[in-house]
Amino acid sequence: MKPKKERGKPASAKSRHLLRQLAQTPEKLFSSAFRNQYGALCFRYGDGEIEILVITSRDSGRWIVPKGWPIKGKEPHQAAAIEAWEEAGVRGKVRKTPVGRYTYLKEFSDGKVVPCVVDLFQVEVKEIIPEFKEQGQRQLAWVSPDEAARRVREIELKSLLINFKPQGK
Repeated sequence: MKPKKERGKPASAKSRHLLRQLAQTPEKLFSSAFRNQYGALCFRYGDGEIEILVITSRDSGRWIVPKGWPIKGKEPHQAAAIEAWEEAGVRGKVRKTPVGRYTYLKEFSDGKVVPCVVDLFQVEVKEIIPEFKEQGQRQLAWVSPDEAARRVREIELKSLLINFKPQGK
């Protein structure tokens, strides 16, 4: 008898409910345009190896990278750097051009779901401050690119993390 294959964690009840709801009413998903967000792929060198910062979301506790909505008067890369600071207490050298993009479904507290495109900007972390805006609301972990890819849910983000190579200075 073959051993049973281990599967990943089962989807949460909230995730299953969201997928069921979308399957029944796909027009909800495509009735509005994709919304833009800006994210920070924060990394550092630990013992010569790249470590990537992943954080938990405040609502579901799933692993993500720092990201948020556009900020009036700020360039996209600046908004990504602000999100990294507010959500994880890290600062560093941010690259002005995105290293990639991924899509995901954002569910709001009222049940509305909007598709989002996240432009991801590389941030080489130079400073970590233990006191930051969302301290205590999130968990932070510095992990290998492989482990970061295992932890996040979005397929396109997994690919970006596992294939990440820091771009020029």
